[in-house]
Amino acid sequence: MWSQRQGRLRPLRCGVEELRRRRREQEAALRKARREQQLVSKRLLRDETSEEAEEACVAVILGEAEIQQFLRLAQRGPEEKEREQALVSLRRGLQHPETQQTFIRLEGSIRTLVGLLTSNQALLQLGAARCLHELSHSEQSAVAEACLPATSYLLTYLSGHSADFIELCLYTLGNLIVESEAVRRQLLPQGIVPALAACIQSPHLTVLEALGYALAQLLQAKEAPEKIIPSVLGSTLPQHMLQLLQPGPKLSLGVAVEFAWCLHYIICSQVNNALLITHGALSTLGLLLLDLAGAVQRTEDAGLELLACPVLRCLSNLLTEAAVEAVGVHPQLQDERVVAALFILLDFFLQKQPSLLPEGLWLLNNLTANSPSFCTSLLSLDLTEPLLQLLSVSNVVSGLVLTVLCNVAEKGPAYCQRLWPGPLLPSLLDTLAFSDTVVVGQSLELLQLLFLYQPGVGFWPWSPTPLF
Repeated sequence: MWSQRQGRLRPLRCGVEELRRRRREQEAALRKARREQQLVSKRLLRDETSEEAEEACVAVILGEAEIQQFLRLAQRGPEEKEREQALVSLRRGLQHPETQQTFIRLEGSIRTLVGLLTSNQALLQLGAARCLHELSHSEQSAVAEACLPATSYLLTYLSGHSADFIELCLYTLGNLIVESEAVRRQLLPQGIVPALAACIQSPHLTVLEALGYALAQLLQAKEAPEKIIPSVLGSTLPQHMLQLLQPGPKLSLGVAVEFAWCLHYIICSQVNNALLITHGALSTLGLLLLDLAGAVQRTEDAGLELLACPVLRCLSNLLTEAAVEAVGVHPQLQDERVVAALFILLDFFLQKQPSLLPEGLWLLNNLTANSPSFCTSLLSLDLTEPLLQLLSVSNVVSGLVLTVLCNVAEKGPAYCQRLWPGPLLPSLLDTLAFSDTVVVGQSLELLQLLFLYQPGVGFWPWSPTPLF
């Protein structure tokens, strides 16, 4: 039989410092979890206006005899047009995995293709490069490794004059890089990092976007922190990457997205983030955040969230670096406009892309964790209520919202006094009914902080719901 038990609230046995210690431990665990396993992908570059597209031919699976015939025609066809068409037909067949497997098993096939790639006829070179590009898109690592004899030539052609050909070589290299460690082992001593560093000065946006893709694939390799990222950081790539992320009329969304992800992979490696901070990464990313907030207010462009995600992650992770914690947040990030911009983006995500809300809230958490000025900005801009409105989105979002509010509350009595009026208490009591134990625990922790700093506070004018 259930009976009502009377009792008094016992004195809290853990003080503010103990709460802070526990919260720092929780944040460290969360921070580690935020460095997620990166997703790799491949891209297929096909020219819609090319001859094969105009012919609207259906790709067919090729056998050994057909492959050999096309290779012979491409090598020794009586007319240049016939040789080019043979490569078009071969490339169309290589769109099938079965043809790819047959091709790499055929003795001398790759050697022939490399010979055509290095010929002195531009259209034959292009046709051979497109065949290699189809092979690079294979999901089988054996196909990628079969292309190893071509990698040194693909690297050499990055210093050429044709933007379209350089773009094709970069996407092909990017696809090969992600598929096979053997390919990466060969490319590193061949000088892929210096070759990419030279490409980043190209005036062509298509080349820069392809370069960002290839570099991102390289930076995601499991051996990148030890063997690749130190070389990248020792090159001119980081400075040029940050220049390409500078907001302004010359900023290209596609290019910026690729290099923001590159920056994210470098930061997650934690090889030398202090160097990036020295190069002005915090300042550049902070200004880009402000620019993004302005952009989402001016346009309905659905592509902006593609840039917002890596920018938020880069800022969040950089703010946890010892170099930042030691010297404080960069002056350009201390402006309350950063908090306002972040809430503009949170509202944009809520309407267009709710899955990105945790990214924005994680940055807000890292901004408020050690900075009373950001907590003051949040309160002075009356952003507590908009924050509380996010509690109903999901358990993950609720947990981050409550973490941010705990950051504010732990700053002391003055902050708790400004938090207390309004809808905070009813919202907190509602979260106690959530099924997620993490959310309930965060709610209780926030209540604990409020009572520690405001011991005289009562629950009124809140009216409890009767049990019966």
